[in-house]
Formats: sequence, structure tokens, C-alpha cells
Amino acid sequence: MDSADSALRDYESGRADGLAGRGKDETLADNPDYLVGLVDGQVSAFEENLLAAIRRALDGKNR
Repeated sequence: MDSADSALRDYESGRADGLAGRGKDETLADNPDYLVGLVDGQVSAFEENLLAAIRRALDGKNR
């Protein structure tokens, strides 16, 4: 497997962990591609939750 494929696999693994709310995989904790994916997934999950909360708040004001 070439290094670009490996980096993408590690990033996607981290992103999936971040989206799912799982903690850092200690076997990949020193892998920068995994860590970037982890943070990206955490930020995406936060954005989804924030937008859902804003929509709920706005729906409540329209009633």
C-alpha cells in the first residue's frame, strides 16, 4: 500500500472515531493523519449538534 493510501486510511479512521464520539485510539495516537481526522470528525459532530440545537430553538420561537 502506498503512503498516500495509508494516510487517507488513517485520516478516515480518525474521522470515523471523531464522528462517533469515541476517544483517541491509543495505537494510532502518534499518527498525525489519524489525529487530524479525529479532530475533523469531532468538529463535524459538534457542528451537526449545534445546528440541530439552533433549529430546535428557532422552531420553539415560531410557536
